[in-house]
Amino acid sequence: MMKPNLVKSLSRHHKLTLFSFHTNTNAHNIGKFHTFNHLPSATPTHANVVKSGLSNDTFTTNNLINSYLKLLKIDHAHKLFDEMSHPNVVSWSLLMAGYVRQGQPNIALCLFHQMQGTLVMPNEFTFSTLINACSILANLETGRRIHALVEVFGYRSDLVVCSSLIDMYGKCNRVDEAQMIFDFMWVRNVVSWTSMITTYSQNGQGHLALQLFREFNHIRMNKPNHFMLCSAVTACASLGRLGSGKITHGVVIRLGHDASDVVASALVDMYAKCGCVTYSDKVFRRIVNPSVVPYTSMIVGAAKYGLGTLSLRLFQEMVDRRIKPNSITFVGVLHLFNSMNEKYGVMPDARHYTCIVDMLGRVGRIDEAYQLAQSVQVGSEDDALLWGTLLSASRLHGRVDIAIEASNRVIESNQQVAAAYVTLSNTYALAGDWENAHNLRSEMKRTGVYKEPGSSWIEIKDSTYLFHAGDLSKCSQKRELLSLLRELEGRMKERGHVGVTTGLVFVDVEEEAKEEIVSLHSEKLALAFGLLNTPKGITIIIMKNLRMCRDCHEAFKLISDIVEREFVVRDVNRFHHFKNGSCTCGDFW
Repeated sequence: MMKPNLVKSLSRHHKLTLFSFHTNTNAHNIGKFHTFNHLPSATPTHANVVKSGLSNDTFTTNNLINSYLKLLKIDHAHKLFDEMSHPNVVSWSLLMAGYVRQGQPNIALCLFHQMQGTLVMPNEFTFSTLINACSILANLETGRRIHALVEVFGYRSDLVVCSSLIDMYGKCNRVDEAQMIFDFMWVRNVVSWTSMITTYSQNGQGHLALQLFREFNHIRMNKPNHFMLCSAVTACASLGRLGSGKITHGVVIRLGHDASDVVASALVDMYAKCGCVTYSDKVFRRIVNPSVVPYTSMIVGAAKYGLGTLSLRLFQEMVDRRIKPNSITFVGVLHLFNSMNEKYGVMPDARHYTCIVDMLGRVGRIDEAYQLAQSVQVGSEDDALLWGTLLSASRLHGRVDIAIEASNRVIESNQQVAAAYVTLSNTYALAGDWENAHNLRSEMKRTGVYKEPGSSWIEIKDSTYLFHAGDLSKCSQKRELLSLLRELEGRMKERGHVGVTTGLVFVDVEEEAKEEIVSLHSEKLALAFGLLNTPKGITIIIMKNLRMCRDCHEAFKLISDIVEREFVVRDVNRFHHFKNGSCTCGDFW
């Protein structure tokens, strides 16, 4: 018979051995979790966890859930989660983050709703995951509710949570609220700065994005990452700031981010939008293995610049390399419209139909364009773009009947109302129907619809100079500028140029007054300023907030030949590259 002390000793030894076995097994399994690279390697380890009696261990199960999520097997992860008797905040947060990463943010929000019915309290990782879900969905209402909970649970000073809130408010177009979060932060890192810069850039406030980017670089707290650089480049593109874009490109190269697909794509887009498509091509050709994103940026950039052949060549090159195009790619290569869905699995949307209407209008097939516009069902905003394109084509070809319906459709959508009135008014004038043209202008005044004032800007030596139509009050070179414009007007008349002022609807205005008004259009003022302040041989690049008028377009063609200079104008519709008396748009825009 064994002594009692010996029995106790053996029992204690057995328990220690059993504990050591479970601990070592657990550590061994967890170590294996990090080496999983495919599902077959995860299954045996999962089986060992069950055999070892560790399936009820929360820490072990969380590691296994995380492993399945890394393998993109979210159904396995969710099944494992459902089998847990007591999931903790890590369990819930891991599964939510998994659904967000796999593009199912709504399920993540539903999981949080379920979690609120338990005793588990959210942590900072939970909140940042939920805010990211709202950001993807641009769900402002839910995002604000999550923000309120952040305040209640005391995470208002958490760096990651605040950066996520800035991004969420930015995606929901609430720049002021994003800025309030940013201004409140005592400590910021490169992510929070990037979120705020991106918010400005994505919401049409490029100047504030660049201002904040300069501030970040001035304090030298850290080096900008490729996301921040991408947003800064995008801001330069939206503003047409070539000088700032080149400086940012220099920073990209110095920090070694020029190999990034995302940054390179942004640079390609920026140079194209700043009127330097040759620079776009140089950046594109330096990308070792371009994906669909830089290819698309280059294809669309070339198409907007009027280089259709280059767009088609790039598209063919892309297909030859077995890179699948996306919906935006086809905007630049719409002759392949019919193969979008059949061959590439991309369904045509409003943008593609609008481009087809534009193409038909360019070749004078207005009736076919009209039939296509009538057959397409799109949302109100897309409807305005579709019918606005048809309206411009109708004006060009003098189709008053179609222009009337197109303008009415645009006005009904409550989008681009002023532009629709003006274009229809110009259509009446070109057809010689001055009574209706005058009545339409009177209707605009009666209903309080005002055309946006024309403005153009030009960048010279890193400084931007803004010009408004008919306003030289702030120009220090007013006398020289007017003198140059008069000289150019005279030289154009010698070549037989007669202003196309009827297209501008000058009702009851004398001919001399018409010429004076047209010569003071903002793009002409910017051009004269550029000619006075840039050396010969430099291409003059001008940005304009409205569509370029016909008279200015004709004048720019002639002036390019007279002064032997190249001009690039980016208006609201497209690029115009004037050289040797012609334009890349082929007189259609």
